[in-house]
Amino acid sequence: MTEFRQQDLTGARFERVSLRGATFTQVHLNDARMHAVDFTGAQVRGALFNQSRLRGVELVDVEISGELQNVVVNGVDIAPLVEAELNRRMPGRTKMRPGDTDGFGEAWAILERLWEGTVARARTFPEAALHRSVDDEWSFIQTLRHLNFASAAWVGRMILGNTSPWHQLDLPWDEAPGWDGVPWDREARPSLDEVLTVRRERQAMVRHVMESLTEEQFASEVTHTEPGWPRMENFPFKKCLRIVLNEEWEHRLYAERDLTSLEKEH
Repeated sequence: MTEFRQQDLTGARFERVSLRGATFTQVHLNDARMHAVDFTGAQVRGALFNQSRLRGVELVDVEISGELQNVVVNGVDIAPLVEAELNRRMPGRTKMRPGDTDGFGEAWAILERLWEGTVARARTFPEAALHRSVDDEWSFIQTLRHLNFASAAWVGRMILGNTSPWHQLDLPWDEAPGWDGVPWDREARPSLDEVLTVRRERQAMVRHVMESLTEEQFASEVTHTEPGWPRMENFPFKKCLRIVLNEEWEHRLYAERDLTSLEKEH
């Protein structure tokens, strides 16, 4: 098997080449041109398709999960249609984009209530199932570990100023570059209760910030450039909280989807 690591192949030409079963990780395909290529069975995760153009393609039995903005299919911008349908299916979803201080507290209360139901559902499964990956996604327990990381990053570090707010079980996203001093043990297998102990502490931390949010904070910016992550200058305070809301909302949907898949296996 040929391996290409840390090489610059800018401008390379591939013609009548088979890359079947190849793996691409942190590969730049910016401005690449592809003609008569076969993506059947391809799996793409954590990718950017900004300003991409697809012409003469066949999309059959395709599943797309991600952020959609200005996505035009056969002349129709489908992003607003998808948004409207998601909001119709999930009434609480519109609350996840609050425009004032009270809205953040309301959104967090909705999330905590929804997660209570999801965790209760997860407890009906054998513990081993909660460590199982579905379609190469995070397991249920890994999902909770990631949410603990997100709360620590965007609230513990960026808002509360703790430069190292981490717990040893916190889990960054898979494509993260890695940072000194930030834990990252994807293979750890803690119990659900171990992870929930950390999660309750992080939820209480976020709840306090959400419920005590002032107009001054709402309009302010935060800066933290110390080693680690996030490293941001003049970053909107409210955007930190919106990132946490989005992470919590989307990952609960993923968790529910995967629990349903696990149920179907038994």
